[in-house]
Amino acid sequence: MIDLPLVLYVPGLLPKPEPKAHRDALFRCLLAGVRRIDEQVALDIASNLHCFDLVAWTFDFYGEHRDIGIDLEAIEDVIRQSEPTPTDLAEAINWRRRLARWVFSAADIMPFLIPHIADERLELHLRDLQRYLRNRNGIADHARQMLKMPLRAAAEARRPVLLIGHSMGSVIAWDALWQMSRRDGDDVRIDTWLTMGSPLGQRYIQKRLQGFAEQGERRYPAGIERWINLSAVGDLTSVDPYLAGDFGTMAKLGLVDSIEDHQVYNWYRLDGVLNVHAEYGYLVNSVTARILTDWWKSQRA
Repeated sequence: MIDLPLVLYVPGLLPKPEPKAHRDALFRCLLAGVRRIDEQVALDIASNLHCFDLVAWTFDFYGEHRDIGIDLEAIEDVIRQSEPTPTDLAEAINWRRRLARWVFSAADIMPFLIPHIADERLELHLRDLQRYLRNRNGIADHARQMLKMPLRAAAEARRPVLLIGHSMGSVIAWDALWQMSRRDGDDVRIDTWLTMGSPLGQRYIQKRLQGFAEQGERRYPAGIERWINLSAVGDLTSVDPYLAGDFGTMAKLGLVDSIEDHQVYNWYRLDGVLNVHAEYGYLVNSVTARILTDWWKSQRA
């Protein structure tokens, strides 16, 4: 008998709420989406609280938690709303976002442009990104280790894994999976890897991934059966939303059965401001819910 499936979630940059509160909010968003697709699957997942786990790496990185109270009303709103409104759709594709995407795409090709376009928020993001990529004080190693531990425990218990990486969490997941399969000698198995709002399409990031200097199969992590990538319309972190083109060699080498790209809408609003990159909006989305529902049913059959 196969053990209880595990959904393992790796968040992105910026301080997150205290782990229990953060996990509960993320789990509520996932369940709300699944409930709209299949009530019985939602009940089965909800009755197995240990099926969802959070890799809470951000406190050690920042030394602080975000107050969950800031987000509670917005989380309730995104759960109540089953689909984007016409206003959400219009804002996601307005001219400002289209212009910003063009600028970010140009900067990814020509990094010398970044200092000329970076505002205070982007500068903070780049600072945090550099801290991880340069592994200052071993901080990146520590973040990856926090993911490796539950993956090893799942492998030992023969638990099927759906691994979700949001934003920078997808980079941490790539690096950890590469190290486990190519350096550490682990027999890692990921049934489905779900990336959301991922920067893995950025050339700047790709050149700094674990394994980039290797050749052939060793350039990529092993043990991933299926890779699904979600990019919200207007999300500037996933400025290149099509990862199948960037990493298609993995499929050709037989390292992954398939890589799928899907564009979605994210209607999460905090204080009335649309945030198409928000993790809660990605998790409550019907596309995410369908992926989780189908995977869960296949594992419980």
